[in-house]
Amino acid sequence: MKVLITGGAGFIGSHFVKYFLKKHPGDTVINLDKLTYAGHLENLAGIDGKRYRFVKGDICDDGLVNEAMSGCDMVVNFAAETHVDRSIENPADFVKTNIYGVYVLLESARKSKIKKFLQISTDEVYGSILRGAFTEDSKLNPGSPYSASKASADLLALSYFNTFRMPVVIVRSSNNFGFFQYPEKMIPLFVTNALDNVSLPVYGDGRNVRDWIYVEDNCRAIDLVLAEGKDGEIYNVCGENARKNVDMAKFILKALKKPDTLIEFVKDRAGHDRRYAIKCDKIRKLGYKLQGSFEEKLSKTIEWYRENENWWRKFKK
Repeated sequence: MKVLITGGAGFIGSHFVKYFLKKHPGDTVINLDKLTYAGHLENLAGIDGKRYRFVKGDICDDGLVNEAMSGCDMVVNFAAETHVDRSIENPADFVKTNIYGVYVLLESARKSKIKKFLQISTDEVYGSILRGAFTEDSKLNPGSPYSASKASADLLALSYFNTFRMPVVIVRSSNNFGFFQYPEKMIPLFVTNALDNVSLPVYGDGRNVRDWIYVEDNCRAIDLVLAEGKDGEIYNVCGENARKNVDMAKFILKALKKPDTLIEFVKDRAGHDRRYAIKCDKIRKLGYKLQGSFEEKLSKTIEWYRENENWWRKFKK
């Protein structure tokens, strides 16, 4: 089998490329990535070139997408603008990549008669919920240009299933963490700031809640949905580790033996969602289970950033 993975040099995408090639020794991967500020080929060092090919390019380029997708059986789309703060500053990039880029991929996949198109989404499309948790059938209520662009892409992908019977599936996961995550995201930002004895900026009162999933757990879930997911369906993937942002900051500081005085409460982000929560019963029915404890995975992640300063230091500059 030949799989096109878009955005495969980014954080989650690079982990999935490595996971997929290891899990499926008879398959090959085409990695299409624009190599924006958050995509780096060093994240993929050591991959066997016999079963892997990299193509530099933009998913909005239909000619390049058609060429990269030629002969592929499946598509997994990680390519996206993902940082909420950047979407507030410049929504246009998010509309272009996250909506128009997905349209280009869907059109190419339809013409190529792709056997499975997996769209990577986010729990943020549901918006905030103060109590309880969202299911896959819950109303979409995105609260930022980023989440609105991802919700739009989900709806567009589902329309291709409904209209053209294209084999589309969607995965909506909670906040990912792990190695090689660009240090604008909360966990690597807090860890690297703490290592430099720089304040950890916590929005508002710090009581906004996010559920966290280790990136390798998410890769297992994505691979399972790719193999077993039903066409036209959505699958939530949660980490079952809901934490207040301020508590995450305190955990990181304690792990690095740094004082809580490094926490700095800053002006809240515009439109900041209070709490994300999703139910994941549907993917459990496919046989999915989390492995290991959240604390162990977060501690391992913190240690990786401590030991790999040469990777993140250039980005912090």
